[in-house]
Amino acid sequence: MRTTIGAEEEFVLLDPATLTPVDRAAEAIAALGGRRADGGAVTPEFFPSQLEYATPVCRTAADVSTALEGFRAELREWAASAGLLAAGVGLPYRTAHDARVTDHERYRDIASRFGLVVPDHQLNGLHVHVGVDDREGAIVALNRLRPWVPALLALSANSPFWQGADTGFDSWRAIHSRRWTTHGVPPAFVDAADYDRRAAALGGVGGTSDAGTLNWVVRPSERYPTIEVRAFDAQLDGTTSSALAALVRGLVVSPPPDATAAVVLPPELLDAAHWHAARDGLGGDLLDPRDGRLHPATEVTAGLLAAAGPGLAEHDDTDLVHDAVALLLADGNGATRQRRALAQGGTAALAALIS
Repeated sequence: MRTTIGAEEEFVLLDPATLTPVDRAAEAIAALGGRRADGGAVTPEFFPSQLEYATPVCRTAADVSTALEGFRAELREWAASAGLLAAGVGLPYRTAHDARVTDHERYRDIASRFGLVVPDHQLNGLHVHVGVDDREGAIVALNRLRPWVPALLALSANSPFWQGADTGFDSWRAIHSRRWTTHGVPPAFVDAADYDRRAAALGGVGGTSDAGTLNWVVRPSERYPTIEVRAFDAQLDGTTSSALAALVRGLVVSPPPDATAAVVLPPELLDAAHWHAARDGLGGDLLDPRDGRLHPATEVTAGLLAAAGPGLAEHDDTDLVHDAVALLLADGNGATRQRRALAQGGTAALAALIS
């Protein structure tokens, strides 16, 4: 029986000339339908320039791809008719300084806790859900995924610009996220009771109002019987998104490494490795969780594919994921492609790429 999989993609609507967010997501949601015939859903996001599409629960990566590409085509058509661009990028090229959050009670409550962090928090991500048997299974999956989070981030990094400048990071979105009360790679947990106890202790501390404001990039879903991976920047195309989702499922369902041979990675090392991956992407070294040292990104991604190998094979995803990773290594992740477009043709070429 196939393990279920699903994805949530966040998009931002942009002015095609300035590449600045435009607050018209409510129009797009009304036109494209909140609850869709395909079983997916279109919902508002933190800012009124953003919207999210969630696929239905899927059994195959092909089903995820079909859902994502279908919605993207409709959104692209609507945006063009409205004189806008709909972009799958971790951050917009530039933002307005007076941005206000979507007029929703939850978003207003979150904004009240984070002060001047809020206007900059115009982040767009790809969230992947993989089905688990129960909450204990979610914690097993969390512990299995966390050493590979820096490599997963490097593959997906797609936010090199902020306020029209090159940040020097492939994922500036990941750096923005570090300003939340909790952030980055979660600690390891003994079991579900350990997770619940430690998560509850964070309630009311800083900006943590509930489980949804725990900003770890891997966490058990509070709404679904899934493990949720939130490390990825939003992607330029749905094919890459579906391949990344399949890669996560492969890691979740593959047998764990031999406990006697596993390297224990201190949390501070994983945290630093996550920052390192946000800066360098696939262009340099990454932390290899097999020995806790830096190695070329090509070697670490090969190890990542090997770790996910049994799960990929079980779901017939080996070729899909290997081909997608090979393309990312050869052509560059989204950050590399954005920089290349801007260098070759300015903001007009960048607009053409991200549309």
